[in-house]
Amino acid sequence: MHRSVIHSIFAFLKYKVVKIADIELGEFPLLLAPMEDVSDPPFRALCKKYGADLMYTEFISSEGLIRDAVKSTQKLDIFEYERPIGIQIFGSNIESMKRATEVTEAANPDIIDINYGCPVKKVACKGAGAGILQDIPKMVEMTKEIVKSTRLPVTVKTRLGWDDNSKYIVDVAERLQDVGIKAISIHGRTRKQMYKGDADWSLISDVANNPRMNIPVFGNGDITTPEKALEYKNKFGVDGIMIGRASIGYPWVFNEIKHFMKTGKHLAPPTISDRVEAAKEHLRRSLEWKGERLGVVEMRRHYANYFRGIPHFKEWRMKMVTEMDSAVLFETLDKVSKEFSDIEFFES
Repeated sequence: MHRSVIHSIFAFLKYKVVKIADIELGEFPLLLAPMEDVSDPPFRALCKKYGADLMYTEFISSEGLIRDAVKSTQKLDIFEYERPIGIQIFGSNIESMKRATEVTEAANPDIIDINYGCPVKKVACKGAGAGILQDIPKMVEMTKEIVKSTRLPVTVKTRLGWDDNSKYIVDVAERLQDVGIKAISIHGRTRKQMYKGDADWSLISDVANNPRMNIPVFGNGDITTPEKALEYKNKFGVDGIMIGRASIGYPWVFNEIKHFMKTGKHLAPPTISDRVEAAKEHLRRSLEWKGERLGVVEMRRHYANYFRGIPHFKEWRMKMVTEMDSAVLFETLDKVSKEFSDIEFFES
């Protein structure tokens, strides 16, 4: 039987039900990627509101968790309306990762995810994140020990390999499945690529359509439009798609993709008023969760994304990223809504 026919058969069968252990995610789930300094509770609330089926926290240091570091333990905060929700941890020491898994389980997430994909130097060069892709036996052993140490389903997010000469993801995915993971998300780049170049989904497809794989395989990388999401769903046979950078400042992307997949038509893009209201909700939740100072400061990275594409917006953005009074920020956002009310559609 021709390979493409086999892929089509597997795709048809897999789209019927997508589950991680007993957690049902719908026919073709859209996942929010774990992004450091982005995927916090305020941002996740908006992504859930606008269609994310499964979300993951920012990655959390195993060493920070076992030492009860405030910055790490705060990231364990999850809320009932977010479910299903996964908490992602990272580290290079197997024993520390096992202990961190116990701490994480006590926070009562639905899923524990292991980060084997972070490419940044301070993580990877210590053998954590994507760094472990240089030591596959350790990667498998660590995963096995984590699975054994928790009652919760364990998932993995990783990359194709360390570099172009070590793209072992098809074999790695099988081995991780064999030690008990319940799903895998694959970013279509190597660690050496970082976020440069195009994501290569051909190897993700090889994993997704491998007859030996019986767990969900989610693809990640470069999904920026509903058209591309539908194309990649049909072309590569993955069980779902993980959305990262395309959601920053644009949580509507989840519902837009779902609507296009269902109808072949586009939802109307968010208006200026929609964007202002989303930014205000994001700021409000940020203040509630982080307090006045941090809530204001850490919201600054989001304004440019919420209002990306508006002409002559620099002056307004500068006001937002320099103002410390939250009341003034809310007033400024209301003024933006009035100032640019005549702009209905613009580049996202």
